[in-house]
Amino acid sequence: MTIDRSLLQTEKQNPNTIDIDKLSISEILKIINQEDSTISASVQKVTPEIKRTVDLTIAALKCGNRIVYIGAGTSGRLGILDVSEIPPTFSAPSEWFTGVIAGGREAVYKSIEGAEDLPQNAKRDLDKIGLRKGDVLIGIASSGTTPYVIAGLQYGQQLGCATVFLLCNPTPLEKYGFDVIIPAQVGPEIITGSTRLKAGTATKLILNMISTTTMIKMGKVYGNLMVDLQVVNKKLADRGTRIITQLTNLNYNDAGNLLQDAKGSVKTAIVMNKKCCSLIDARELLEKYAGNLRAIIGDISA
Repeated sequence: MTIDRSLLQTEKQNPNTIDIDKLSISEILKIINQEDSTISASVQKVTPEIKRTVDLTIAALKCGNRIVYIGAGTSGRLGILDVSEIPPTFSAPSEWFTGVIAGGREAVYKSIEGAEDLPQNAKRDLDKIGLRKGDVLIGIASSGTTPYVIAGLQYGQQLGCATVFLLCNPTPLEKYGFDVIIPAQVGPEIITGSTRLKAGTATKLILNMISTTTMIKMGKVYGNLMVDLQVVNKKLADRGTRIITQLTNLNYNDAGNLLQDAKGSVKTAIVMNKKCCSLIDARELLEKYAGNLRAIIGDISA
């Protein structure tokens, strides 16, 4: 199928930035900021589709399946970025979220532009990470036309995965039969065709919404506190200690000692304090309630 890319919103010339090269630095910065300020409204319009996606991701994780991002270029890198942040932020198992990028690991650091035009590689790459029935496969492609991503989603359909397509064009995709289509239409780019800009920002916002909401509903957050935190450096030790002081009557030093007794697990430390129990008992309670801290200690004003 031949695609006329001149018809894509992300490839059109932006009338607001036609003479951007004539502007002063301050004027360029102002116009970039003005264009970026429209992105939030574009994302807001697709929140129903994002909600449907989160319903799928939560259901998949609860059934022992995974969420897999697949993309090329900037889209693929943004998927990899989101995946890499989830384990340290939420102490989530690394297998919960996985990222696949056209061109492989090298493409994360270096542009391999031709990789997106090789749809046959999508099946190979998804087989390599063990994609299986029940997983949620989220394809990311600003244009909505990337052969590698579309082929990957179609392969996911064959396996019995839930399929989600995140794009930044109003391209009609009903014919593919994907479970969810998220068309975040941000309009023409600041620099014609440079989808690392507005489209990339919209993509990052949406991936943040998907993964963060999923983790909240998987019991990784108490209120707005990052309680499922595993201390692996001084910054996280300080953050974890402060969270414990907020949810208990302990001072900073005592909270730090309790965190050490809990083997660096903030959530475990809080259960030990609130339930007056041992490390082993706290771990058993967390296992019983699937890590849901609120189910164990109830409501506490932080």
